[in-house]
Amino acid sequence: MTRYLALTAAVAAITIGTAGSARAEDSSFGKDLMATIALQGKPCDKLISIKRNGDSDYSVKCKDGNRYHVYVNSKGRVVVDKQ
Repeated sequence: MTRYLALTAAVAAITIGTAGSARAEDSSFGKDLMATIALQGKPCDKLISIKRNGDSDYSVKCKDGNRYHVYVNSKGRVVVDKQ
């Protein structure tokens, strides 16, 4: 539970000051998104794009073709939905 709360806090803190897109695989934000996706049990070999949809809300495309919607829901939980 502590790890989940730390991850939620990290994603929420990062999303406040992060720009929308670019070389995600090189940024610490990209690494945090990859960790978030992995902790949800979803495959993603390498991020190739991140699109910011809003506060704590991102669309992510992986090199392997997987696409995810990563966001913090109204209950404060990090959610990773396959698109």
